[in-house]
Amino acid sequence: MDLVVGIDLATADVRAMAADSSGGVHAFATRPLPQPQSPQPGWSEQDAAAWWPAVAATLTELTDRLGEGSRRVVAVSVSATSATVVALDAAGRTLGPAITYADQRAVAAAAAAQAAAPQTWAGLGLTIGPSFGLPKWAWMLREPVPGPQPPARLGHASDAVVAGLTGTLPPTDTSHALKSGYDPLHRRWVSQAMDALDIPARLLPEVRLPGEPAGRLSPEASRATGLPSGCEIRLGMTDSCAAQLAAGAAEPGQFVSVLGSTLVLKGASEALLVDPEGAVYSHLHPGGWWLPGGASSTGAKALGVCFPGADLEELDRRAAERGPAHCVIYPLLGRGERFPFSASAARGFTLDEPADGIDRYRALLEGVAFVERLGYERLWELGARPAGPIICAGGGSSSTIWNTIRATVLGREIQARPQASTALGACILAAVGTLHPDLKTAARRMSVSGAPIAPDEAQLSAMGESYRRFKNEVAERGWTPNRG
Repeated sequence: MDLVVGIDLATADVRAMAADSSGGVHAFATRPLPQPQSPQPGWSEQDAAAWWPAVAATLTELTDRLGEGSRRVVAVSVSATSATVVALDAAGRTLGPAITYADQRAVAAAAAAQAAAPQTWAGLGLTIGPSFGLPKWAWMLREPVPGPQPPARLGHASDAVVAGLTGTLPPTDTSHALKSGYDPLHRRWVSQAMDALDIPARLLPEVRLPGEPAGRLSPEASRATGLPSGCEIRLGMTDSCAAQLAAGAAEPGQFVSVLGSTLVLKGASEALLVDPEGAVYSHLHPGGWWLPGGASSTGAKALGVCFPGADLEELDRRAAERGPAHCVIYPLLGRGERFPFSASAARGFTLDEPADGIDRYRALLEGVAFVERLGYERLWELGARPAGPIICAGGGSSSTIWNTIRATVLGREIQARPQASTALGACILAAVGTLHPDLKTAARRMSVSGAPIAPDEAQLSAMGESYRRFKNEVAERGWTPNRG
């Protein structure tokens, strides 16, 4: 049987997976990446030159594990972290360090880009911020990295890996390009913003839909990875969109919460949802639908920061025995929130003192669930129409007690699918046009399934009261209107 390979270029590591047409996993491999560095306050850079060697080593391990099966790989796709950008030379090699999604240096460029095309961004529900790729590209051109040649192309992390696979400057996809100044509604780069930031059109990549061909594996990449020369390279999507596909939330009405270091809510809608507050934005689905959602600054990272080195499974067990917390915590670690509301001044808070460490831990679990519910309420207000249970993916969704808390706070059944991964989502995109005729079919056939989790009826009242306090506090601080 034919196989496809999905590559997930995350910030901490590279992951690669080989899967068949039903989503069955035949092999998996991973390699670490150098940690991002902060040469100045607010900066976040990563050694982009380390990406391709790590990808090649990961794929070599993968093909070694596949053995003769590696000859059956017909396509590869790459997904990467949104808004991590890099400059490329004429051969597709990276120039200088990558600027990661967490970087905040390009504040002035972000403001200029926003002011240059306010109606376009409003029509897309976007507010250009310094975390976006577009202002970082402008900064790269104003402060070029030392070297013998200027950039031939501005690109994303995914583009650098695709260039390594094909040996050419590749096109990019609508998903990775969304935060770099691409208008998916009218299928064009926003020229007013590019002009305002002095970004020449010749440096912008061609943009195609996810799942479309990007080229073929070069003989050099074949020797470096063990993959068959000439196999197809298909365009991917950003990491959270790929994880959404793997979780099975790829058709209108389906929604997924990806709970990792941060909480990301994603779904599918027939119509483009426009959020005048700028907290919700939408990727374009290759089938013509839209993928609305948003990424919070809260998530599972709060557990590790607040309980460093602790046995989280033991804390889960004791939190389940304890029951609802006696306090309310908004587990925002830094300053500023992106979703379900956009507020640069937002800070975490605690209402009432925790009775002890277990009470505090339980309140952290509940606090993330409160953010999740507020996020879905915002999506429903904007016109999203849910169908069926909410799907829960990401590492945090492997916690039984956390899932029960989330179902109780949401007041509806959820389905836990923690095994849904970005790498599997990339496999699904690689299968478009190779193993399956379209993305809709590929997602239906290859996404994972999960077990239903019902709300705890005995805790609905207590959880509802704590959520009411959380929501009112957020509104009273002026971060979001109190919508009742």
